[in-house]
Amino acid sequence: MEGKTSVNFTVQPDDSKPTERTYANFCAIQHSPFDFTLTFCDMPPLGEKEIEQAQRTHVVKAPIQARLVVPVQVVPGLIAALQENLRIYNEAFGANRGPMN
Repeated sequence: MEGKTSVNFTVQPDDSKPTERTYANFCAIQHSPFDFTLTFCDMPPLGEKEIEQAQRTHVVKAPIQARLVVPVQVVPGLIAALQENLRIYNEAFGANRGPMN
């Protein structure tokens, strides 16, 4: 077997083809020993009927928009990238203006 060649490269998304964007304002996360599953939903405002049902069942169903499965090895980099982007966002627009703050 001949010597291996090491190549450093950066992966960039290919924006040459238009891709539909999917909106989600809720994300449920589950994991297995092998991967994390992120289920993105679009949670519309609840009407009176949905509120009454939620009071009885303590459950509100949200339409699934996308489900992504991410290998465990990718998760630390994903978390770091999200934290860095949130830091940049906060510097540009002020403290995180989401519902958690």
